[in-house]
Amino acid sequence: MVSDERDVPAYFEPLEPGFSSPGHFEALLKSGAFAVTAELAPPDSADPEDVFARARVFDGYVDAVNATDGSGANCHMSSVAVCSLLTRVGYSTIMQVSCRDRNRIAIQGDVLGGAAMGVANVLCLTGDGVQVGDHPGAKPVFDLDSTSLLSIVKTMRDRGHFQSGRKIAAPPHLFLGAAANPFAPPFDYRPIQLGKKIAAGAQFIQTQYCFDIARLKNFMDVVCDHGLHEQAFILVGVGPLASARAAEWMRNHVPGVHIPDTVIKRLSGAEDARREGRNICIEMIQQIREIEGVAGVHVMAYRQEEAVAEIIERSEVLRGRTPWYPGAIKNSVTKSVTKEERAMAK
Repeated sequence: MVSDERDVPAYFEPLEPGFSSPGHFEALLKSGAFAVTAELAPPDSADPEDVFARARVFDGYVDAVNATDGSGANCHMSSVAVCSLLTRVGYSTIMQVSCRDRNRIAIQGDVLGGAAMGVANVLCLTGDGVQVGDHPGAKPVFDLDSTSLLSIVKTMRDRGHFQSGRKIAAPPHLFLGAAANPFAPPFDYRPIQLGKKIAAGAQFIQTQYCFDIARLKNFMDVVCDHGLHEQAFILVGVGPLASARAAEWMRNHVPGVHIPDTVIKRLSGAEDARREGRNICIEMIQQIREIEGVAGVHVMAYRQEEAVAEIIERSEVLRGRTPWYPGAIKNSVTKSVTKEERAMAK
């Protein structure tokens, strides 16, 4: 665990036997605890305080914070910068790396740079196409996909050399992750694809939004039958919907998101749609918590980050456990978040 009193994380201290990283996130999952991660949308700002304010809304409720890498092909502060800032003050971060914008030379350099600044967790993604983002005229790279990226980073970590074969003086200590989508066809292929990513090096998995428990159970049944849940920790994606209109938009425009008609009808018939969206998210978490093979949940509350604390608390998914955060030792109870900080996170 990194103390918030240190200026620089003690990244290159010897690893515990059986661990790939010095990070709290890997240790927590291997302890058997049900983990909670949350997605932080990097700001359109060069002010570090804008990053810290967005992270503080999660204090005491999540075990690690994902920093997106140009999510939706939109430009924001880089994931490596956000993770470096947060790691330096003691947060457990997950650096997302998308193959869309950089070739293998740049990506390997970013991985080394993030590791040098204390980042212990990397989520390898292929990335959305540029046509869906705010720079549709940008040139997509896609030199790699998520599976080949996993293999390259695993080689950097375990064999100590770049893909070119050139030696790395101090290999990165990293816990590697990948994404999965149990909710998009072809459904029979999804567990096979997951197995390929695990074989390439994935140690933890974060899925697309879950709004269909039946489909998740079918996926997890196959995953467990093949023992994949014993080879990687699977965290299921969840998130609150703001309205029926927002749900319709996500279903039609966000690749891979499946939202059943029953969920949209429930939102459209609610007196307070935003509140009902949070209720649905809480119910999903409670049901997901009981599914065999699931190791945690990944909360994606875009423009509702201030709701994460309420959702996690009301779901009782942590069952009395308070995740560590910078300042937790100084403050024996969970730190409250100011209205100003919540507003900055929106």
